[in-house]
Amino acid sequence: MLNYEILLAFMGATAALAISPGPDNIYVLMQGVTNGRKYGLATTAGLISGCIIHTTLLAFGVSALIKENDNLFFGIKVLGALYLLYLAFKVFKTDATLRLGESNKVPQKTMGQLFREGFIMNVLNPKVTIFFLAFFPGFLFSDSMSTVVQFYILGLLFMAVSAIIFSLIAILSGMISDYITKNRNVGTLLKWLQIIVFVGIAIYLLLSEK
Repeated sequence: MLNYEILLAFMGATAALAISPGPDNIYVLMQGVTNGRKYGLATTAGLISGCIIHTTLLAFGVSALIKENDNLFFGIKVLGALYLLYLAFKVFKTDATLRLGESNKVPQKTMGQLFREGFIMNVLNPKVTIFFLAFFPGFLFSDSMSTVVQFYILGLLFMAVSAIIFSLIAILSGMISDYITKNRNVGTLLKWLQIIVFVGIAIYLLLSEK
């Protein structure tokens, strides 16, 4: 039986994370502002495509651990929660100001180059794998379905939600850039949104059952 509430919670958390400022969506925004919407969309496609590699590593690696040892899986969730709390602390310590003034320094590349660059940036970033390891296990949503299949479904949902939001950032890049420039408080709001999401997911992981 599927728990759709867990899936909806996962999608909501993913959406909040995708909206929160980070290196990926800021890079998409910069490409959209500097070179045009389609270049931001090409960057988005590359970044999102790379997530399938991390999902595969997670699905087969963690699924094997779940089958072998329940206590080890619980340990993974606890470490995941601690990692998310660490990320929340790092965000808390950072400056909330969103600096977009250097957008003219983003080099123009072809859409194919941007797709490849986005894909490679994502695949070669070990922090993405660690984040998936921290984020996904607490959102397993079925007692009967294979954990491998569940991780792939979560991965695809993560990719779909992130792709929609990143694409909107690329399409609306000019408006978003102008709004951020005119409204300095938006950086603080997004900073605290990110902190709340990280802490909320960490608490959820600690309270969730296998």
